Amino acid sequence: MRESQIMKIHYITGIAALFVVAVHIMMRLIMPFGLSLGYNNVIANYSNMPYAILLESILVLIAIHGFNGLRIILLELRQNKHWEDAVTAGTIAGAMGIIGFGTRTILVANGLGMQ
Repeated sequence: MRESQIMKIHYITGIAALFVVAVHIMMRLIMPFGLSLGYNNVIANYSNMPYAILLESILVLIAIHGFNGLRIILLELRQNKHWEDAVTAGTIAGAMGIIGFGTRTILVANGLGMQ
């Protein structure tokens, strides 16, 4: 994939993340902060399918945007083919790991996943 396409994805995920995080913050402001972080309330959030989809989208967007940002920073440090391949593979693996673990958490809290 060309670097210009990767940067377009980076910009799109950044803008989309701003939108979904703003919605998430507005949802948290509906109730008092202390109640918002209560165990039963958190589990209820995961059981609410539209909100679980919002949380999953935040997870995916932030992971892609963040790991691509880390990739860009690391590519600025050194520039050779071996380093670029290793950094790209490492950041893709990191993003996939975070997305996989986060998705697993949402599925388990929803009662749908593996335990």
